[in-house]
This record gives sequence, structure tokens and C-alpha cells, in this order.
Amino acid sequence: MKHHKYNSGIIGNGSYIAHINTNAEIVWLCWPNFDSSPIFGSLLDKKCGNFSIIPNTNLIRTSQVYIENTNILRTEIHTESGSFAVIDFAPRYYENGKLQYKRNLYRKIIPLEGEVKIKIRISPTYDYGMETMFPKVLSDHILFDSAEFKIHTVSNVSLNQIVKENFFHLNQPIFIGLFESLPNESPIDNYIESEFTKTKSYWQNWVKHCTIPNFAQKQQIRSALCLKLHQFQDTGAIIASSTTSLPEAPGSGRNWDYRYCWLRDGFYTLYALTNLGQFEELEMYSQYISNLTPGAADGRYQPLYSIFGESILEEKILSLDGYLGNKPVRIGNSAYTHKQNDAYGQILLSLLPLYLDERIPEKNRFHNLNLIRNILNKIELTISESDAGLWEFRNFSQKHCYTFLFHWVGAKAAKEILQNLGETELQKKSELLMEEAEKNIESCFDSTLGCYTQAQGKKDLDASLLQLITLGYLDPKSEKAKSHLKAIEETLKTEEGFLYRYLHRDDFGKPETTFLVCTFWYIETLACMDRLDEAIQLFQIVADHANHVGLFSEDIESLSGNQWGNFPQTYSHVGLVNAAHKISEKRTKSLYW
Repeated sequence: MKHHKYNSGIIGNGSYIAHINTNAEIVWLCWPNFDSSPIFGSLLDKKCGNFSIIPNTNLIRTSQVYIENTNILRTEIHTESGSFAVIDFAPRYYENGKLQYKRNLYRKIIPLEGEVKIKIRISPTYDYGMETMFPKVLSDHILFDSAEFKIHTVSNVSLNQIVKENFFHLNQPIFIGLFESLPNESPIDNYIESEFTKTKSYWQNWVKHCTIPNFAQKQQIRSALCLKLHQFQDTGAIIASSTTSLPEAPGSGRNWDYRYCWLRDGFYTLYALTNLGQFEELEMYSQYISNLTPGAADGRYQPLYSIFGESILEEKILSLDGYLGNKPVRIGNSAYTHKQNDAYGQILLSLLPLYLDERIPEKNRFHNLNLIRNILNKIELTISESDAGLWEFRNFSQKHCYTFLFHWVGAKAAKEILQNLGETELQKKSELLMEEAEKNIESCFDSTLGCYTQAQGKKDLDASLLQLITLGYLDPKSEKAKSHLKAIEETLKTEEGFLYRYLHRDDFGKPETTFLVCTFWYIETLACMDRLDEAIQLFQIVADHANHVGLFSEDIESLSGNQWGNFPQTYSHVGLVNAAHKISEKRTKSLYW
């Protein structure tokens, strides 16, 4: 197979995420919510609709970039007869002190050189291609009507030309808007230009308020902007990715739906954003957590929920072609039925800044002692229990060292919170749980191998246990930490420097691709252990494996550098930010040299 990198960028505003490829085609857009059916879904099957701008002469080349420090995409199309650019964005800005994030999508088509004719194809479908949304040309817009919603399409070009897919000369800027409800303002060109100016200003100001040391700033900015798009503004939920069923490796069958909120992934994303000095996302996420309803029978939290906090995420296989023919295409995710007990510690650690960070005003409004007590009780309940673990093994459970680590970290976070609140008795309980978790962690140490293994009584190594060092359980200067890292390097690291998460067989055989966040954990660990030159060198190698607009997938095939897995993946961008943060911390240089 030829070199594979995902050829799209994303736009969004907290209500949707659209994937737009280098031909300016919208190939993936779930509507109206992150986890809805796509209205444009040709990424997985041509029958699932698309929104494309088609020139009448052959393509010579294309290019795609983000407008600096924004989530606004600019795609240039060069053909035999001329060239044009397409600006794509979703509106997001403050107006009269209130955040505006309308579920609208805007496209501006700009002639650049030569004589260009184009046609515009807008062919939405719904229910994963089962329902075709036919256009109705009205006096001032095109209406696409489904049983669940309406899409109003407005343009300054003939609506009939669009519907009939006729070619026309591109001799002036063309504006197209997809609206959830029709705007009152007109004409459309002035309206979209105004939305563009306000949105560009919003994103650039947001970046200016990020705290980013002078190491890999460009990559950190793009990662921060990407992570921001994955929080659903209405509820505060943070999704793992905006796609489903992009395979971890071609033909592997490891095709999963990531359009849900994993409590674990939420923690990692918030950890990265707070490292960047952004706290609004944490405040919103704390409300999402507070609104979740634990299981009625045992009060447990699931590892993942829908963006609305719904608990049933039934997994189904659809009759679709799949990305590059890779099947199955899944929607829903059976992992919601798993026991993944590390999530309790991650909830507590993610909430810690709301109690301790003085940069957050009026912190008391986020304090929830009942939630802290409840989560601490769940750590106590599950502290010696087998679970499916971080990697969501489907057909077996183990007593995972990673889970024990987050019992320890969670109890430690609770201790700090409870000390701040003056809750002495609960603080003592958290200390006892830390001691119990430490015993469990140490039971996973294999003296023959000189390292901690994936689970009690197992010999398998696991890259997630690099976090024993980065989260402060092991002293980075200790011989135990050095021995642990050496064993992981010798077993899980490829010649190119990438790390597999593990190498033993699981439900689908042995992993074929490296897991990108594991490599970033490794870089962070190297920095923790003062192997700074190695950390910087590997960071630069890994950074080169982003796609053309700086976005990372979940997995990398080490030898070829091919991107695989759902895209873009929040885990990977979180890993980049946290690794860069640790390197910056260790460099301790002045701002610019």
C-alpha cells in the first residue's frame, strides 16, 4: 500500500466537527451532534453523501493550511485552466458577553488565477446513507428536510445552478452557508464575512491566552486548537475522536466508534489544557461529571457515556463499505459494559485544580464533597478487583497495574482536596487507600524482569506503566525507575523509536501498529529522567508524523510512518502537549534562547 496519511483537516465550534479533504470535499460531518449519523459521510461509504466543489478541468495540485492560530481551513485548488481557494469555518465568538456557537457551516470560494468553472454538489443523507435528503428550492434558500431536522442552504449564486449541479464561471467570491435556522441578516456575503472576522478573532485571542513555553509552540498550538474542538459545548463532554471505524491497522478488524466521552480520555485532555493555562473546559467537564447517573444497582460509573450522559451505547455493525474497504463499520461501543476501574482515580485527578488552583475564581461553586466521597468509596470498592483495563480487553479481565496506579493517584488527589476542605476523617481514608494501592502496584513488580508488568501474576509489559514515573509514583532518579524503563525500551520500542502499547496477543491477535500516545509518554519519561537530548530528538521525529495540517491519528506504523486509527485522536494530541510541557519544564531556559 502507498504511504498513508489522512488527507483532511477539521473545523468545528463545539456543536459539530467537519472533516474537509485536500480537494475541499466535506467527507465527514455528523449532524446535529458529535455522535449523530453523518449527513456527509463519504469517508466511510460514497452512499453516505458529500459536499464537494468540482472544477471542470483537471486538477494539477492542491494545498491546505489553517489560517494562523485558528480552526479556519483554507484549501487551494489548482487546475489546468486556473485556481481558486475555499475557506471553511464554523462560527464561534462572543457577542454582548455571550458565547455564540451556532450550528452553521460556512464556505467561501475565492477565484485566484485564470478562468475557472465549477459546480457545487450538496448531497446530504441520513441514517448512515439509508435516507436521502432531497433538495427543495425555495425563494431564498435550498431546504434539505429529514424527519429529525432541517438544513437551510443559502448562497449568493443561483440556487437552481447548485441543485442542478451546473457548471458556472467563478468570477466573484461565492458564499455558501448551511444553517440550522435561517438568519435574519442579509445579504449572505456580508453576513458570512462578518462571521469570519469574529471567528478568526475569537480563535486567535484564545491562543494568545494559552500559556505555551517556547518549545514546539506551533505543534502545541495546533494540538490545543484540536483538543478544544472535541468538547461538546452543550454538556461539557469531551469525545475521544470525531470518527468511527478508521482501522488501527488495515484489515485488522480493530475498527471502533470513538464519538463518546471516556472518563479516562476526559482526564488526559483536561490535564493537557490546564498545562496550557485553559480552565474553562475543566469547569464545563466538572458539570458533566456531576450530572452523570451511576448504575442503580451498585453505584458504579461506566468507563464511557454519550455526550448527553446516556449510559446505553449499543454496538452495531453497519452494511457500509468502510474506510478504504476496511470493515466492519461499527456504531456504538460495547466498552460501556466493561469494568474499567482506573476511571475513578482519573475523575479525582481531573477535578483537583478546581480545589487548589488559585487562578480559578470562585472555586467554591464547583466544590462537591458528595462526589469526592462517592468516588473515593468506589476506589475502596474496586481496589483489588479485576477489570478490562485501559486497553479494554473484551474477553478477559486481569488485576491491572495501571488501574492500581490510578487508585493510588486518585487517593492522593482526594487527600489534597480533602485537606483543603478540612475533611480530616475522609483524608485519613484516602491515605489508607494510597497504602493499599501501593501494595497492589508492588505486587505487579517482577524482580526477574526488573520491571512492573501489565497485571498481577503476568509477564507482559505495558507502555502505559511509564506513567509510574511521570505521575510521581517512582522517583525518576531511582534504580527501580531506570530498570523499569530499560525493560520497556528493550521490549516495546521499535528501531524508529515508537512504542507498542503491548505485544502479547489480545482479542484480535498481536498489535500491528504502535500507539502514538505511548511514544509521547516515553518522551515525557525521558525528560523526567533528565535524558533531555533524547527526548527532544524523538519528539522532533514524532512531530514529523503529523499530517499536512499538523493533526495526528491514534496509531503509527513504525517502519512506514503510515497513520491509522481514528482521526484526529485526542489521546495523541494530549500526549504531544504534555511531553512538550515536560521538556520545556526541564530545559529551564529563558523565553526565546
